[in-house]
Amino acid sequence: MKDSPIPSEYFLNEARRLAEKANENGIVLRVLGALAVRIHSPEYASLHQNLGRLGGDTEFTDIDVMTYGEFQDKLEPFFKSVGFNPEPRVRRTPSIWAYRQMYLEPKGQFHVDVFFDKLEMSHTIDFRGRLEVDYPTISLADILLEKMQIHRINEKDVKDSIVLIRAHSLGDTDKESVNEVYIAKLLSGDWGFYHTVTNNLNKTKLLLQDYDIPQSDKEDVVSKIDRLLTRIENEPKSSKFKMRARIGEKKKWYNDVDETIRE
Repeated sequence: MKDSPIPSEYFLNEARRLAEKANENGIVLRVLGALAVRIHSPEYASLHQNLGRLGGDTEFTDIDVMTYGEFQDKLEPFFKSVGFNPEPRVRRTPSIWAYRQMYLEPKGQFHVDVFFDKLEMSHTIDFRGRLEVDYPTISLADILLEKMQIHRINEKDVKDSIVLIRAHSLGDTDKESVNEVYIAKLLSGDWGFYHTVTNNLNKTKLLLQDYDIPQSDKEDVVSKIDRLLTRIENEPKSSKFKMRARIGEKKKWYNDVDETIRE
């Protein structure tokens, strides 16, 4: 007999609890992904629902968090103290365990995926010095970049981004706003990262038109994306950016992402 689906609220509470307990133990731990979007945008849960992003009791399947490499040796005893155990296969693979750890919920129904310092997927987001910017999640700008850096982006990530953008203003700080200055400066030095993010922002605008949500929500998100794109384009680009831009898509500009296979 299959276990009942884990309610979304349980995931949200567990993510907050882990960040809080880590903080009490002197460990900087921040929530990533769709959970971070929901934690920051509770008043727009209905928009998430209307987009078809929420799957009732199966909205979330695991918890992703980011921490600093300096805490690596403290994580196993910490997670055991809060009821989670190392994922056996990953624990037995030192090459993986050194940069990414996984911990299983006591019944083995879901896992916590722990990343150190950087999120290395289609593009690399460096979180060193950035995790203290927000709590209990990574910053809003970093959440958006986490979604928009995916070369083969899926609709779940598009929908998460729509909600995040709708729920927050753009600004020049990270305090409850998407820091457009940080995003523009970061992308100005990396053409590949810039190319993927701007392509995905434009794709989000196109997909948005097909969703059955209020026109006012669509207009708000489109205007913010247009503003962000303009800010990105106007940011002076580095010499490295300009040299890579000349090559364009003739050379692959993103990394292939391999998923860790679990038993």
